[in-house]
Amino acid sequence: DELVNNLGRIAQSGTKAFVEALGEGQDAVSLIGQFGVGFYSAYLVADKVEVVTKSMQEGSTQLRWSSEAGNSFTISDDDSSPIEGSGTRLILHLKEDASEYLESSKVEELLQKYSEFIEFPINVWKETTEYKKVPDEEANKDLKEGEEPKMKTVPETTEGYERLNIQKPIWLRRPAEVEEDEYKSFYKNVFRNTYDEPMKFTHFILEGQVLCKAILYIPGMLPFDLSKDMFDENARNIRLYVKRVFINDKFEGLMPRWLKFVRGVVDSDDLPLNVSREILQKSKILSIINKSLVRKSLGMITEIAQDEDTSKYIVFWNNFGKYLKVGIIEDDKNRDEIKPLLRFFTSKSGEEYSSLDQYVEHMPEGQKSIYFVTGEGREKAALSPVIEKLDSKGYEVLFATEPLDEIMFESLREYKDFKLVDASKENLQLDEDNEEAKKKMEKLDEDFKETKEFLEVVLSGKIQKVVVSDLLTGSPAALVQGAYGVSPTMQRYMKAQTVASGGDASMMDNMNQAILEINPNHPIVKELDGRVKGGDKESPETEDYALLMYDVASMTSGYEVEDMGSFARRVMSMMTDEELPMKPEQKESTDETSGDDEAEADEADDDAVAVEPEVFQ
Repeated sequence: DELVNNLGRIAQSGTKAFVEALGEGQDAVSLIGQFGVGFYSAYLVADKVEVVTKSMQEGSTQLRWSSEAGNSFTISDDDSSPIEGSGTRLILHLKEDASEYLESSKVEELLQKYSEFIEFPINVWKETTEYKKVPDEEANKDLKEGEEPKMKTVPETTEGYERLNIQKPIWLRRPAEVEEDEYKSFYKNVFRNTYDEPMKFTHFILEGQVLCKAILYIPGMLPFDLSKDMFDENARNIRLYVKRVFINDKFEGLMPRWLKFVRGVVDSDDLPLNVSREILQKSKILSIINKSLVRKSLGMITEIAQDEDTSKYIVFWNNFGKYLKVGIIEDDKNRDEIKPLLRFFTSKSGEEYSSLDQYVEHMPEGQKSIYFVTGEGREKAALSPVIEKLDSKGYEVLFATEPLDEIMFESLREYKDFKLVDASKENLQLDEDNEEAKKKMEKLDEDFKETKEFLEVVLSGKIQKVVVSDLLTGSPAALVQGAYGVSPTMQRYMKAQTVASGGDASMMDNMNQAILEINPNHPIVKELDGRVKGGDKESPETEDYALLMYDVASMTSGYEVEDMGSFARRVMSMMTDEELPMKPEQKESTDETSGDDEAEADEADDDAVAVEPEVFQ
């Protein structure tokens, strides 16, 4: 009768009926059958299934239930190898295309993946080979008395059952009962990271609307599967279990993308065993679990950041800092919690990282914004001319050293009521809004009008326009972007992406043309202004002078010099005594220079000598 009722009727769950019959005691039993279809999964790989069973009821006989993948089954007495006491033996007659399941290695693989933490012991019959040392009879024939006998290694093959699910589900125990070494051993075994020590871990139980138990780990080093692609789709970071049965490790909604590096296990009794991505996405359970995992992960990261040993967070940041930057971009809800965890090199931090809290703490009185510049690496960002005036006022500047930083700053608009400002953009305001400064700039703009027009003609196609700036102190010129422009680092990145996708990178050459800012107080700009106003703007020397100033501004501002050959020629002409070819009329004009003019020329030469090192710098 039990065989007819439980195996002869699909969707008849004997397990569920059994648990219901227990009544109040069902909480003490952990059984997973709910739908009455689990048994029939055998027909995915088998043409025929036989069940040999003997009931524990007194006087029961051994029976055989047999059915092929059809609508009928048979029950008969069984005369095969008797079962001692009571129990059940399942025999699967595999399909031709399912022969791989005859290999013990395949069975082990499935068991270790899905049933590693099942409470009941699971044993696999397998053949094992061990190598033992035994005396070598052939070599010991002529062995003299007292000599050490010679040994040989021989294989010894044995067959027998071996238990596979020896790993204990430590997340089911109370956190206070689990030792630190147990957590570390669990991490290494479950995530196959033998050589990695977790940097931090947390074990928690979520109660209330959802019953959920979980352990999360922050790896000690970047997992190998994320080393080539930080969002590798094949990377498995969170393993989802339902009543200790492994369900899936690819549920995208379980953990946000920016926490892809966090490893862990989540076990919930409130989810059905046949849970799918569609069911989870429609379920409030997923949202509740997600919030808890993110909150606990941020808690672990914050603890590392607050550790007295600052080197720990430096290691963490070097490994996983990019993920937090992505979190700023993608996670609106947790952005404020991520901001204090960011780290930057700055114009004052040297080789050390600085946080936004440290930046604000060091701000001088009167500073109303947080400033940053972009560049390929800390050294190149530090060369940017646009930070000169900021530095002279005692303002610290954050260095954005990779394309991801620039995208992140689009989302990171402010911190503690201070706006974040790109110092390499046009019309940078340094909290100076007085009439005297405005009048001074208007006068300078008018004084250098002719030089600006000359530069715009010479540099046509290279820049948008030329403006006079009071933000430069030690550099003659700098290239900045308009309000909606992108940095040179981002431009190179976009070009590389265009080429990689088969596009034409040359189409981007005329996009985001920079603005040339000139320093009216610099000797080089004064010299150029003098040449232009002195009627010498048509000469090749003046044009080369202007181009050299532009090339130097390009390099210090992070751009590439387009024509390296011409740049090299202009630099070498300055390094030698020979000057560039001059027109005959210019040569005659030089020969007729008066004594006063010669003195002025000598002064100009002195200025030029003083200028050259700055040009090279």
